[in-house]
Amino acid sequence: MIVDREGIATEFLASLHVEGRSVVTILQTNQYRDLSSFSDVGTFVPLSTDIHGQVIREVAPARITLPREDHPDAPLCLQVALIRDLHRLVPVQPDPEEARFPSRWDTDLPPDERTWWREGWQATAAPAKEMTTKLIPIVTTAQTQSIDAIELAQTYIHRWPAQENVIKDYLRPLGLDTNHGFAKVAVENSEVAKRRTRLEQRLARLKQWAQSAGKREAQASRRRERLRKTFTSRSKELYQELWAYQRTLEEQEVADYVLRREIKERKAVADAELEQLRVKEWRAYEQCNAEFRKQERYCKEQREVLRALEELKAQEKTMYELDHRKDQVMTVCKVALANLAMWVREHYFPPSYAQATWRRLLPFFQLPGTITHDAHLVQVELCPFNDRVLNRDLALLCERVNQTSPRLPDGRLLSFTIRSSCCILPAQKRAKIP
Repeated sequence: MIVDREGIATEFLASLHVEGRSVVTILQTNQYRDLSSFSDVGTFVPLSTDIHGQVIREVAPARITLPREDHPDAPLCLQVALIRDLHRLVPVQPDPEEARFPSRWDTDLPPDERTWWREGWQATAAPAKEMTTKLIPIVTTAQTQSIDAIELAQTYIHRWPAQENVIKDYLRPLGLDTNHGFAKVAVENSEVAKRRTRLEQRLARLKQWAQSAGKREAQASRRRERLRKTFTSRSKELYQELWAYQRTLEEQEVADYVLRREIKERKAVADAELEQLRVKEWRAYEQCNAEFRKQERYCKEQREVLRALEELKAQEKTMYELDHRKDQVMTVCKVALANLAMWVREHYFPPSYAQATWRRLLPFFQLPGTITHDAHLVQVELCPFNDRVLNRDLALLCERVNQTSPRLPDGRLLSFTIRSSCCILPAQKRAKIP
């Protein structure tokens, strides 16, 4: 059995394996991380090449073990034809342990360029993600000592062209996939231009937001410093007044309980006033930190946008505007011909031709013959085949046409006959010459 990704459920494969079936399918991307997810990886050998002879895909035998939730003690072991697509790159999946403790976004910058909070800092593109070749793991439940990785990969890959396709089986022989010529003019890639415009607008906004956040952070920092100085001076002033008031009471030799009560009341009033200043200073400090974090986030995103712009430029391809009116006219004519052939097949051909493709019908449409006509009748005399079965079908075809008595657009009756297949030897032809 050769199935697509919808049949990759581990329990489904395990049940088929228990029944003695051999299944060939392809792993989903969430079932493996990279080459380290496979064991017993063999040597990679060429699988396919391009028109220049360069290897674009290579394959190696391997194994993989898939866990089973219902049977944790009995995992499913599969043999793998591990294809490495050299023309397709994908980002390297980070190690889960390293992903828990990611590095800072500016660690790749030189020390003198990490001062993103200063005015005039210019963002540079973030480093490109580490890329690796794409893996295409073709797996099978067949339990053998070793597998032919090339044969297994080709077995699965062959499933696509082997599937039934009416366009391929019937319409493609008509030449519907043939290009009859067109004119092309290089034009701007509108989708890439839209993406570039959005990214550039985003970059401009991020620069403006970073500058505004930096200004607000500086204002909040100056306000906090001013409030800190005010708090320090006022605290010193209030406690000096409290100390002087305590010395005055001691000189007046008031009772100790009166002294403690007066000092406590005066201290509570001073602390209340100082607390208001402390709250204002703390709010300024929090705003300063919040604006600092905003500025950092905007600077970080600037580098990500610059990286996206560079990748967009690297992936951009030249777009062409095609004038394919000629090709469209020819396609319409071919589709009309295909519809006519299918209509003739359904109305006049024997029932055994109900699913016949164009290749099977073509010999009938290419038969030579003679056409005679008058004011009321168009007589078509067809040459027979050199095949008894085809001649039988041809006779039945002519009979069905004549039974329906079709008429041409001008009203004349259309009739089909088969020319008698008498064989004239070369000697007989010479004997007729006077």
